[in-house]
Amino acid sequence: MSLIVQKFGGSSVADAPSIKRVAARIVETKKAGNDVVVTVSAMGDTTDDLLDLAHQVSGQPDSREMDMLLTTGERMSMSLLAMAIRDLGFDARSFTGSQAGMMTDAQHGRARIVDVTPTRVRAALDEGAIAIVAGFQGFNTDSRDITTLGRGGSDTTAVALAAVLGAEVCEIYTDVDGVFTADPRVVPRAQKLAAATYEEMLELAAAGAKVINIRAVEFARRHGVTLHVRSSFTQDVGTFISKEHGGEAVEEPIIAGVAGDTSEAKITVVGVPDIPGKAAEIFTIVAGAGANIDMIVQNVSVHEAGRTDISFTLPIEDGERTMQALEDAREESGFESLIYDDEIGRLSVVGAGMRTNAGVSAQLFTALSGAGINIEMISTSEIRISVIMRSDILPDAVRAVHRAFGLDGDVDATVYAGTGR
Repeated sequence: MSLIVQKFGGSSVADAPSIKRVAARIVETKKAGNDVVVTVSAMGDTTDDLLDLAHQVSGQPDSREMDMLLTTGERMSMSLLAMAIRDLGFDARSFTGSQAGMMTDAQHGRARIVDVTPTRVRAALDEGAIAIVAGFQGFNTDSRDITTLGRGGSDTTAVALAAVLGAEVCEIYTDVDGVFTADPRVVPRAQKLAAATYEEMLELAAAGAKVINIRAVEFARRHGVTLHVRSSFTQDVGTFISKEHGGEAVEEPIIAGVAGDTSEAKITVVGVPDIPGKAAEIFTIVAGAGANIDMIVQNVSVHEAGRTDISFTLPIEDGERTMQALEDAREESGFESLIYDDEIGRLSVVGAGMRTNAGVSAQLFTALSGAGINIEMISTSEIRISVIMRSDILPDAVRAVHRAFGLDGDVDATVYAGTGR
């Protein structure tokens, strides 16, 4: 008997018929002789609706109360799914994050898992039941408060449970057939990948691929959990994510995928004194604001000799807080001004095969040039190249680059629900 962890996203449990369909799928896995643990997200757009409601009643909702509110979405899903499974004649028991032993730090809104003690989940499995766990949430042992893991946290919940329970595989069910060479909503001829490495998926997730959360991939890599990203709407095999490409006697593909992302903003610190220690001072301020920086570029200032301009990108939700922190420190730091730009898009090409194949950069920039697309920043890693451009031209850029690398398939990909999770 194998243990399988399955995660179903919001689009897969969006309404009553969808929940019944998912329940039938879970029961099929149980009938096949497996122990099953299921993690669920909130139904459809429930989380966004709750966020809107909170901001209707409060201009600045308290973070503790926000976590209490948002976790109700997953509790609805887990209990309804357990009811549907019971109607099919199988025992199912639902658990909140705290009941499932998901222990986190005390940071509301984006808590990190520090330990998992799934005692009640194990007991349910030992008694032959299907365990349904609310994703996205946990609790802090010191404050005794409920916490949430941030966007995509249900993926992380599922992988954490798979790791600690020793699952054979963690199946991530979504509304597309697997991981594609690009978002099929943007590039209709994108092709499904049969396999991807952890490092490729980490880079794709960091670059904006929505199909799985980056923290979940990192957790899987660290604990050796095999991931299977597949559609909840078909029985087709999806994309396996593991340490290697599956052991086939073939070379790794040069490019695994092209990703586009419009969730970042750019801040330029103008006229920074060009002396040792000033960049460290700037980024200490940014770190104090809790911002996660992606790309950094430093140039000689065009305004005054002896000064430099520093530009960096960060998540849009961190932008206002970071701008205020920098503005508060402007006189002390000695820079001249700040420029904020939230209309940028990031395009990334990712592939483990880039290590051993020359000419990827030339091919990328030739494709962008041929499409008349200007770039503003460049960042590279061993298996990724990212460029910043205007957000309104990003879809055209993704399609042009995808086509230039020969990734277009012969038929359009199928998107079953439309949210990407």
